[in-house]
Amino acid sequence: MAVYKLYIGLIKKNNDMKKFVLSLFFALAATQLMAQTTVLYCGHLLDVETGKMRSEVSVVVKNNIIESVVDGYIKQNKKDTYIDLKNKYVLPGLIDMHVHIESETGKNKYIKRFTDNPADVAFQSTVYAKRTLMAGFTVVRDLGGSGINTSLRNAIDRGVVDGPRIFSAGKAIGTTGGHADPTNGYRKDLMGDPGPDDGVINSADDAKKAVRQRYKNGADVIKITATGGVLSVAKDGSGPQFTPEELNAIISTANDYGMITAAHAHGVEGMKRAVEAGITTIEHGTMMNDEIMDLMIKKGTYYVPTLSAGNFVAEKAKIEGYYPAIIVPKALEIGPQISATFAKAVKRGVPIAFGTDAGVFPHGDNGKEFELMVDAGMTPIKTIQAATIVNAKVLKSENKLGSIAKGKFADIIAVDSDPLQDIKTLQAVSFVMKNGKVYKK
Repeated sequence: MAVYKLYIGLIKKNNDMKKFVLSLFFALAATQLMAQTTVLYCGHLLDVETGKMRSEVSVVVKNNIIESVVDGYIKQNKKDTYIDLKNKYVLPGLIDMHVHIESETGKNKYIKRFTDNPADVAFQSTVYAKRTLMAGFTVVRDLGGSGINTSLRNAIDRGVVDGPRIFSAGKAIGTTGGHADPTNGYRKDLMGDPGPDDGVINSADDAKKAVRQRYKNGADVIKITATGGVLSVAKDGSGPQFTPEELNAIISTANDYGMITAAHAHGVEGMKRAVEAGITTIEHGTMMNDEIMDLMIKKGTYYVPTLSAGNFVAEKAKIEGYYPAIIVPKALEIGPQISATFAKAVKRGVPIAFGTDAGVFPHGDNGKEFELMVDAGMTPIKTIQAATIVNAKVLKSENKLGSIAKGKFADIIAVDSDPLQDIKTLQAVSFVMKNGKVYKK
C-alpha cells in the first residue's frame, strides 16, 4: 500500500513518471494475460527421488515451471488447460549424457566429411534433435561435433527449431593423431597441422588454450579423448593419448571456468590418468578393471556406459563395407566388452550416469539403453534415476532438472505401462512436454 501511495504521488507531480508507471502497468498486465496454466491429471506418477509410484496426482504448470504437485485431481476452471494422463505413467523428462547430434551412423558417414557443407550438417541435425525429443529425452549432453551442436543449442533455446535442451561440448579435444583429431584418415596434403582451435593439443599450454577456446565458442562442457577410439580412422583403439600434465591442465582450466568434463576412454591407463586428474565422467570405460572402479568410487567419478553403442558397432562390424577396414577389428574387440564391464561396475558400486552415444546408432533409439542396463543387472528404478536425478546432479542442474517438483522446469513425459515392471515401455514414449510446451500427446 505504501508503494502504491508513492506511485500515486509521483504520478501527480510528474508527467514523465506518469507515462512510465502506466507503461509498466500495461506491461505487467500483458505478462499476466500471457501466463498459461496447464494441469496434468496423472494416473500414475513416478517420484524418482523416492523410487515410488504415486497414484492420481495433479501437476500444475505455469508457463514453463512446475508450480505444484498435489494428490488427487484438482477442480477445473475455464481459464486453465487440462491434459488427461489418467491412464498413463508419468515421469520427468529423460536426460542422455552422451550424444552426437550433428551426425548419424551409415555406410557413407566417412565420405560425408568431404561432401557435406556445414549448412547440410546443420539442417540434418535439426531432424536428429526433434527425433530425440520425441523419444522422451528433453535434455542431452552433446559430446563432440564441429560447433554446429552449440548453434543448434542456441536455435532450440530461441524456439527456432524443436529439440532437447543441449549441453554442448562444441568440438572435442584430442591429441595429434588421436581419437578427436579431425584429420585422421585424410591424405597428407589435406591433413595440415590442426591445433588448439581445432581441438588438437600437444602440451599443457595447448590444453589450456583449447579449453579456453571452447569456452569462448560457447561450449557448456569439455570433452576429451583420453584413449584411442573405435570409430576413428586410426589403428589404436585403447592406448592413452594424453600425458598427466595435459590432463591436469585441461581439467583445472575447465574447473576455473565452471565446466564439467567428460573423457572418452576404453583402455585402463588412459582411464586411470583421467580419473586421477579429476575428470567428471568416464565414457564407455570398456576395459575398466577393479582398480579403476575403486578409484572412481573414491573420487566420485561417474561412469557413462553407452551399452547401445557397443552393441551396435559390434553388430555392424560384421557387415562388409559398413565401416572402413581399419575400424572393424577394433569394433569386434571392444564393442562386446562394454556390457560385461558395466555389470561389474554396478555390482561394485561405481556411480552410474545414463548415456547412450546416440549418433553411433540412430537418434531416437536412446530408450533401448534402459533395457540393456537392466539386462546387465541394474534395477529399473536405478536406470531411470540415472537418466533423471543423477544426470541432473552431474550437470549441476539438479535445482531445475531431473524430477517433477515445484520450481523445476516442466520437462515431463508419459508412457503407457509401468516402467518399473516393463522397462521396454521407455522405448515408446507417448507424451512429451518440454519447458511447459506439449510436443507429443
